[in-house]
Amino acid sequence: MDPLDPLDPDVSEIGDTATTPGAPTIQPESPAAYAAINPGAQEPAGLNQPPETRILLWILWGSQGLRAGWSVLLFLLLFGLLVSGVGLIFLKLHLIDRKSHFTASTALFGDLIQLLAIMGAAAIVALVERRRGNLLAFNLIGPHRARHFVEGLAAGFVAISALIGALAWGGWLHFGAIALSGGQIARYAAVWGIAFLVVGCVEEGLFRCFLQATLTRGINFWWALGIVGTVCAVLAIFGKGNGIWGVYLMAVLGLVPCLLLELNKAANAGFWQASWVTSTLFGYVHTGNNGENWVGIFAAAAIGFVFVVSIHVTGSAWWAIGCHAAWDWAETYFYGAADSGNVATGHYLSVTPAGRTLWSGGTDGPEGSVLVLGAILLLLAGLVAMYGRRNSSAVLNAGQLEKAHG
Repeated sequence: MDPLDPLDPDVSEIGDTATTPGAPTIQPESPAAYAAINPGAQEPAGLNQPPETRILLWILWGSQGLRAGWSVLLFLLLFGLLVSGVGLIFLKLHLIDRKSHFTASTALFGDLIQLLAIMGAAAIVALVERRRGNLLAFNLIGPHRARHFVEGLAAGFVAISALIGALAWGGWLHFGAIALSGGQIARYAAVWGIAFLVVGCVEEGLFRCFLQATLTRGINFWWALGIVGTVCAVLAIFGKGNGIWGVYLMAVLGLVPCLLLELNKAANAGFWQASWVTSTLFGYVHTGNNGENWVGIFAAAAIGFVFVVSIHVTGSAWWAIGCHAAWDWAETYFYGAADSGNVATGHYLSVTPAGRTLWSGGTDGPEGSVLVLGAILLLLAGLVAMYGRRNSSAVLNAGQLEKAHG
């Protein structure tokens, strides 16, 4: 595996205590020795400092800069501060209110707060890590970015349309009257389009861009198991409703494959162990939505994994951003269905679930129907068919670009 491949991380555990197989793990005493062991890596400050200083630097810095665990903690701290600050500004400007109505404007400005916070926090972390690629270094560098984004848009619309069609064909969903007319159709289509593009950027930016990229370079099976286990323990203590079983299911499904990757010392194990963590976390954050059931929560985690696969086969997260935005836009605005339990104000068509919740999705919407698993498999099969090994060089090229920028 090429050492420039981002899916073949030099580091297999949080703390970045290793570089390449067989390489020494003790920090050298001089810059020259460090350069010999870590060719091309940025030299940490203080190699000529007293032992106490070197120990502190070893705790904070590895061969790839700031250790992954500290990067995540720094990002989360900055993200929380920026969300509070930007949110207060938006509140003073009356761009948002404390009510939780699901309208295009509240969705747009509410998620814009998070997007600005993610961009600000990631930019600062990239600066600390001395990444010249800045924000693009987090899974946004890759070939054919515009094309992949557009193809993701098409894939998302087709997948949710196939799900809606299957539900209607089976009698588990009924179409009602068109809810908009005249200029409202185009106006709401545009505003919801912008809003869900921001949503796609927020959720993919947090989970598939920053967290996936950062954890990939500094995680192993035991750290992944600890994180996933902690999430499950928190849900067991504080979680409510049957939706939490969707998180447990994703946690269990990833256990054996990630363990086998660790035991076999697979070169790209860190990437897939990071995907186990980010996908489980993605399901976890959806447990707070209204009307969710276990199928919908598991579907969120599973489609999160599909989005990680898209990074593997395309070399960047742009396909995932487009697919995510189009799926939500079509489900919420175009078809007027509930999205994770929320029904939007200002939708084009109108649909109503019918029959057993397992098949119709009930209050969760189409994502709560067991048929959503077919739509997710359709997306996965489409990714493999469209890209697969044909684009295996795309990941390598993306890794070379990221290395050049980072």
